[in-house]
Amino acid sequence: MVTTAPLAETRTLLENISWQTFKAILADMGDERNTRLAYDNRILEIMTPLMPHENSNRLIERFVIVLCEELGLEVKSVGSLTLTRDDVERGGEPDSSYYIQHEFLVRDKENIDLAIDPSPDLVLEVEYSKPKVDKTKIYAAIGVPEFWRFNGSVLRVYILNEGQYSEVQYSPTFAPIPVKEIPQFLQKTRKDGENATTKAFRTWVKQLIADSRQ
Repeated sequence: MVTTAPLAETRTLLENISWQTFKAILADMGDERNTRLAYDNRILEIMTPLMPHENSNRLIERFVIVLCEELGLEVKSVGSLTLTRDDVERGGEPDSSYYIQHEFLVRDKENIDLAIDPSPDLVLEVEYSKPKVDKTKIYAAIGVPEFWRFNGSVLRVYILNEGQYSEVQYSPTFAPIPVKEIPQFLQKTRKDGENATTKAFRTWVKQLIADSRQ
């Protein structure tokens, strides 16, 4: 029996797109859309998330909020905030992004400008299919300190060091929690439901924090 991965997103690639054209496309498309754009080296990817993609994204966001609550971290969730830097001519719209360490710098802001504001401390990309542009180059150039990628089964954590990402076992933001085990809770929602699983996740986090303090 042959099994196939769920169709979770579609990706369209446009080549030889200037930075100015990309910025114009962003302006013309506006914010009321479900597509996410990524731009690097004159290549524009347009990704349209479908239900499995969005469900994974929303669930991981639930767990990130629980982690912040239990670890006493303040957070500003900014979703698929458009991240662009004219000086490096790269841009992206992650599935989710968060200000945590620098939350106090953007707490009262309704508009974020990376020319004067810090990049989000953490971004998440859900990638059931392989991206057609290199997201690591985009977010590294923009200066995002921590980058998570979830491919439908594995969650990988990367931290920025001297302009490049390296994979790590533990998130420096959420130590001592092994966040790479989050996918097992995503699977658990299919059996137990989202609310029950979120409660179980919170209990798991509380126990790990308690154990780390003994």
